[in-house]
Amino acid sequence: MREDIFQHLTKEYYRLTAAEKKLADFITANGNKAQSLRISEMADACGVAEATISRFCRRMGYSSFSSLRLSIAAATASRVSGDPLSGEIGKDDSVTEISAKLANIGIDAIHETQELIDETAILTAADILLKSDTVLCMGQGGSMLMAEEAAHLFSTVFPRVFPVSDAHRQVTAAINLTKNDAILFFSYSGATREMMDVLRAAKKRGVTTILITRYPGSPGAALADVILQCGSSENPLQLGSVAARIAQLYLIDVLFSEMCHRDLDGCRRHREQIADELSIMHV
Repeated sequence: MREDIFQHLTKEYYRLTAAEKKLADFITANGNKAQSLRISEMADACGVAEATISRFCRRMGYSSFSSLRLSIAAATASRVSGDPLSGEIGKDDSVTEISAKLANIGIDAIHETQELIDETAILTAADILLKSDTVLCMGQGGSMLMAEEAAHLFSTVFPRVFPVSDAHRQVTAAINLTKNDAILFFSYSGATREMMDVLRAAKKRGVTTILITRYPGSPGAALADVILQCGSSENPLQLGSVAARIAQLYLIDVLFSEMCHRDLDGCRRHREQIADELSIMHV
């Protein structure tokens, strides 16, 4: 079964030209609209030539623009629930309609991530984190919030898991690690300069790296030892969207649960001890 066009665009994104990325971004952000546009209308909307769209179709494996539109329509239909409230938020939507649409977007993000989960990658990542002397969780911007969340969750059961937020300190920390340590890095794009500096420094030291990203074909993914792909596509104007964070949180939870699954009784005892100690802080 052929993967849908959104999955294919994500996989091939960093192999596309600048003009083709404009098309990919537009299709990802406007699936419902893109499926009904003529080639001239899409060219105008994306600011590219019609010839660019024709080349894009061939690169993506479609014989014609019509075939591309059919693929967009099929993929969009499969990802929209039967609820009439699914879709983009309109200016006349009520609070009830907005909340229902956002709930569906979050649910879709989890379902897409679930479909993308590579069991072997999850098992390998769990093995790495469990055997490491020290695990550092890192990211930049909104991705650092996910790294801090992961470090907090893991530290409730597993010691020696710490977040490092400052970009300069991340490189310094990576240089000071050994082959017995690991880095869990969060980057939706997988293409920030600061991340590349950290991953290069880690590679020189023989430090194992796990990257949580949307794009398995990104520059960062090429340097990481293990790649965990999250779902939920966001366009360039949706930096740090809640749906993308929901997808990453779900992936964190899957990884954490697999780690705990190796020793359920031990994890339960450890969390009970922490809960007892923290109880004195409650009023």
